[in-house]
Amino acid sequence: MKSMKTSVMNALISACLFGISAPLAKAFLAEIEPVMMASFLYLGSGLGLVVVMLVQGAVSEKSHIEARLDQHDLPWLLGATLSGGIAAPIALMLGLKHTPAATASLLLNFEGTATVLIAAIVFREAMSPRIWTAVVLVTLASILLSLETKGEFGFSPGAFGVVCACVLWGIDNNLTRQISSKDPITIVMVKGIIAGIFSLIVALIVRGDSMPGLMLVGLSLLTGFVCYGLSIVFFIRAMRALGSARTSAYFASAPFIGAAVSFVIFRESLNMFFTISVPFMVLGVILLFNEKHSHLHTHLEIEHEHIHDHDDDHHNHFHTDTEDNGRHSHSHRHEYIIHEHKHTPDTHHRHRHEE
Repeated sequence: MKSMKTSVMNALISACLFGISAPLAKAFLAEIEPVMMASFLYLGSGLGLVVVMLVQGAVSEKSHIEARLDQHDLPWLLGATLSGGIAAPIALMLGLKHTPAATASLLLNFEGTATVLIAAIVFREAMSPRIWTAVVLVTLASILLSLETKGEFGFSPGAFGVVCACVLWGIDNNLTRQISSKDPITIVMVKGIIAGIFSLIVALIVRGDSMPGLMLVGLSLLTGFVCYGLSIVFFIRAMRALGSARTSAYFASAPFIGAAVSFVIFRESLNMFFTISVPFMVLGVILLFNEKHSHLHTHLEIEHEHIHDHDDDHHNHFHTDTEDNGRHSHSHRHEYIIHEHKHTPDTHHRHRHEE
């Protein structure tokens, strides 16, 4: 399916953009305090997308074809912002203070696992044995990549804080999935600005951090826009067709991108664990990409709004005007239908599975 391939590309682009954030942020951390750096990354993601929206509006009045957020989306957006933008960074900061670096690096891989478990258990996202196998392989590859033979390992109360942060980000991913059919730029913009302002207040008032030079601030904001803002926009677009679990599994390739960039920028050596982990990652991605899920399923009558076109079997409504060419968004109704075809847990296929 064309939409499937596009969504996989969105997930991998998201992983690539986010993967380069770690080595780039590392270059700035010599001059910027960690909490302050986090605030710039969040603010950069939000403010950068404000500029994108302004440019889109200036170029064309019809540039905004995505469905807009409404009052029914606000609880999901608020929950995602509180869990992933505010609570998770706090838990992570508290945890990192009392956790060995090697242990923290390993534990941070739990975000993808947490996202998958929450998606499967709480939101009942369809997960076949093939997908579970792929998730295990990708998670194992990420853990192998994080191993350090000379690092200090150990578990402490701080480790619980790191795990809590991963769970909170898993909650964030699944809550965001509920509104992924709406404008992703608006979603990320709101989350980024709120989280960025909160982190900046913590850095300046609570911690008493000093502001770095304007050049560093500008570069940090730009990094946040590209590596956080654009990355999460692509992540949300991928979730529309793939669901939370599958998107997170693809996204787990981000550490490999980061390792490759670190090798280029910092000339850091790629240890044996990188070589060992690559086959696990590749096999996991292959299992994900070649998934073929098909069965007889029911679509209940529903009315909703999201961006769509009329090149599939689910949008056969008629328009009274000529604005139905290409992709567009408006409130539309789906009739009751029972049919069978290949599908993923996209916006129209979030049905329950008994098997």
